[in-house]
Amino acid sequence: MMKLTWKNKNNKRPITTISHLPFDQEEDTGTDEERCKAAGEDATAQPSTAASPVDETTRLAESFEAQGNKLAEVGKYREALGKWEAAITLMPERATLHEEKAQVLLEIGETWKSLLAATRATQLEPSWAEAWVTLGRAQLNFGEPDSAIQSFDTALAIKPDSVEAKEDRQTALHLIKKRKQLQSSGLSISENRYVVGEKTSV
Repeated sequence: MMKLTWKNKNNKRPITTISHLPFDQEEDTGTDEERCKAAGEDATAQPSTAASPVDETTRLAESFEAQGNKLAEVGKYREALGKWEAAITLMPERATLHEEKAQVLLEIGETWKSLLAATRATQLEPSWAEAWVTLGRAQLNFGEPDSAIQSFDTALAIKPDSVEAKEDRQTALHLIKKRKQLQSSGLSISENRYVVGEKTSV
């Protein structure tokens, strides 16, 4: 099984799904009154400046996502998942949430769920190379190196300089080569495991 590392989310990724938002994620820290003052508006004129329910939902989802990111970065993966699940409930079409969830599920060994989350991320954002890399890693951990190579190839078609995709593709190729060597040796996988088990128990 390949070693996985948590990607730091501090560097924003260029994802089209978040480019149309009416505010910047990092700047939305002030109160409504502070925002109104900054915009030169009267804070008491709430009817004209009140955020729409869609804006509030987006803001809340992003807050949950940011909390999840912080938890994941310090290794609190299950707590991070809880925050992201809450964000996904509010914004089910946000690819970053599904991709982040997939990474953490891989970290805690829930490969099948990771595969589902990563697949959803690529469906929502088919031109996002990192989502394809995460899907490839999930496929690799699920024992599907052939499918993983296809995902890494897709990532490289989108982002040819992706070091992660290149390295992980090599890992997948190595696993396929080992599988072919096992098959050509005439041993089934179960027989091979039995032989190894016997050697280690002596």
